[in-house]
Amino acid sequence: MKNMFDSLDTLRDSFLDQLRTVRRASPHTLRAYAEDLRQFCAWREEKEKELSPESVRAYVASLTLERKLAKTTVARKAAALRAFFKYLQRQRVIAHSPAQELQTPKRPRTLPRALSEETVTALLAFPESARDRAILETLYAGGLRASELVALDLDDLTFDSENGEGELRLRNGKGNKERIALLGRPAMIALQAYLNTERPTLASQAKSTRPTSAVFLNRFGSRLSDRAVRRLFDSACGTISATHKLTPHTLRHSFATHLLDHGADLRVVQELLGHSDLSTTQVYTQVSTKRLKEVYEKAHPLAQPQKP
Repeated sequence: MKNMFDSLDTLRDSFLDQLRTVRRASPHTLRAYAEDLRQFCAWREEKEKELSPESVRAYVASLTLERKLAKTTVARKAAALRAFFKYLQRQRVIAHSPAQELQTPKRPRTLPRALSEETVTALLAFPESARDRAILETLYAGGLRASELVALDLDDLTFDSENGEGELRLRNGKGNKERIALLGRPAMIALQAYLNTERPTLASQAKSTRPTSAVFLNRFGSRLSDRAVRRLFDSACGTISATHKLTPHTLRHSFATHLLDHGADLRVVQELLGHSDLSTTQVYTQVSTKRLKEVYEKAHPLAQPQKP
């Protein structure tokens, strides 16, 4: 067992490489798993623990009892350990996985938070620059993740001059799955305004003489980061919604919820979101049902409490 841990860094790198090349895990997942495994190894070395089911359980328990981490964080770190040791088992490095019987707290089932259509309208009107307006319009119209938005290249855009609509080819989705996102007329107007006015100016600031293919650029003429997109939402919080934190994913949740509110088929929404499993999309039906119930109780005379 000692020999295995002498080469733990190599084994960990091999596992992460397998996640990247075979399972095509996202960069975010790779970073999270790498850090989770690093923390476990540091804990084991500090506590001088042998690798065993008992030591793995003790580590996971310490995440809750000592570090006071949230259930979702503990569950993710436990998942990283299970995946790593299962990989070592398949590679015949270990005979049995010490995390095979690991019990972790169930993740709380929370409904995604969606904005009202009125709040979305206010959010889309918030930015002063053509670029930021195009960012918000594109995120909402296509139901994109922030990582998908910043990965867009000019070749990924398709314009339909007849109806003023467009399509986006998303090649860097979760799990590196490819899909098509649709853009309506308002989003296309905002996107074309940015491409025709601000983007050429931003591109001229690039230090490299080789033009970038990225759609969304920062002030240095380089590809915009998803962190910059999140900062845009942070700046809108105080003006648009002082009570709720706004994130790109909030807009994605709103995209799905509003489609269902207006009668879209669940499987169509699944395709537009790029979900592999329909059950992942079904959570949005609960949000729509809850909203319908609220409207019903406010509007129906017999659904309201009767006055004595």
